[in-house]
Amino acid sequence: MKTLVVFYSRTGRSKKVAEKISQRVKGDLDEIIDLKNRKGILGYIISGKDGYQKNLTKIKYKKDPSKYGLVVIGGPTWISMTPAIRTYLLKNNQKIKKIAFFATFGGNGDKNLKEMQEITKKPIATLGLRDKKIDIGNYKREVEEFCNKIK
Repeated sequence: MKTLVVFYSRTGRSKKVAEKISQRVKGDLDEIIDLKNRKGILGYIISGKDGYQKNLTKIKYKKDPSKYGLVVIGGPTWISMTPAIRTYLLKNNQKIKKIAFFATFGGNGDKNLKEMQEITKKPIATLGLRDKKIDIGNYKREVEEFCNKIK
C-alpha cells in the first residue's frame, strides 16, 4: 500500500515528525503551504485566533491523496486544528481511502486529533507528541510504535 505523509509546520517540529514517519514507512512526503503570513509574534497570535475560530485558509500542496492507499496527516495544535490542516481535510476528505493522524503540541493535542476525526473518517492510528520531546529529540519510540500500527 502506497503511503503519503502530509504535514503543515509553522516552526519545523511537525516537519521533523513527518520526515521521520515518511522515512520509517517509505512513504512520499508532501508539505501543505499556508499562503497566509504566519511568521513572527503577530503571526503566532493570528494563528492561535484562526485555530480557535476554526477558520480556513488558502493553501497549496503538490500530491494527489487519491493516488495513495493511506494518507498520514499532521501538524501543530493551535488551541485546535490549524487552518491549513482543516482546509486540506475538507478539500480532500472524499479522496482519502485510509487515514492516520499525528499532532504536535505544547499543551493538549487530543482536541486536534478529535477534530481531525470529526472531519474525516476514523483513523487507523493516531500520534500525539509534546513539543518538548521533539525539541530534545526524544520521540523515536513513539514514532516507531505509530508506524508499526499503520504498516
